[in-house]
Amino acid sequence: MKIIFMGTPDFSVPTLKTLIESKHEVVACYTQPDKPKGRGKKLQMTPVKAACIEAKIPVYQPTKIRNKENIIKFQEIKADIAVVIAYGQILPKEILDTPKYGCINIHASLLPKYRGAAPYQWAVINGETTTGITTMQMDVGMDTGDMLLKTIVNIDNFETAGSLHDKLMYSGGKLLLETLKQVEEETLKPIKQNDELATYAPMLDKNYGKINWHKSAVEIESLIRGLNPWPSAYTFMDDKLLKIWKATIIEEATEKHKPGTILSIYDKEGIVVQCDTGALLVTELQLQGKKRMDTPSFMRGYNITVGGILE
Repeated sequence: MKIIFMGTPDFSVPTLKTLIESKHEVVACYTQPDKPKGRGKKLQMTPVKAACIEAKIPVYQPTKIRNKENIIKFQEIKADIAVVIAYGQILPKEILDTPKYGCINIHASLLPKYRGAAPYQWAVINGETTTGITTMQMDVGMDTGDMLLKTIVNIDNFETAGSLHDKLMYSGGKLLLETLKQVEEETLKPIKQNDELATYAPMLDKNYGKINWHKSAVEIESLIRGLNPWPSAYTFMDDKLLKIWKATIIEEATEKHKPGTILSIYDKEGIVVQCDTGALLVTELQLQGKKRMDTPSFMRGYNITVGGILE
């Protein structure tokens, strides 16, 4: 089939490369416009654009794909199907209806759970033990189209959003090829989503990272993993922002203290912090203006007071 690929970040690239190496023909690629990055604010192409240039695939980067001239250009390509994975723009009905077989989205959750911009991050934050990839026939709603195929991915005990991202990004290609095979054979059986079972995974920002020590150790530990590597979970120590990168749940303290209290320095491994229920052993952190480091290294250059409060 002749395919238009639509994607932007690193997450999209393995699936794109799977398509390029398959029997299908990627006739065009749509990705977000280049953006300035770094101190010099030099324009940097998206990972998908870089992969397409290497493969000599035509690249289009409209600021707003819903503009009339962009819709006309899309229609002129005359693709059989469009494959969308983390493109970054909402597609209008005119685009969705253009290819013969419509537009298929590769979504990083087991729909209808975690519709939205940050599905796998919220799966970790909410303590899920499994997630996965769903191929979906796109409609005008936000991840509301009919489900096609799914693959399940386990979330390990110490999984971070970063490590889960890497698992999922390599899971989509195989599932997509099977989906395309069934599209050609007309054997797909789309399943409508049950809206009553749907959950929303909103885009993350730094405000989500502020730790509330009045929550349980289980909830806070999941938050830390779900916001690693971005935007990161944080608290405050001596009026300075303190990012917490890694912590493990330990037995609840025998004597209850105010949540956020530094209970002890545990066997030179880290610091133990009281939560509403249970406690956390913080083993990797980063003080404002400093490098990320393990807690023992941090303690060699910073005096941590047992009994102090993380706000």
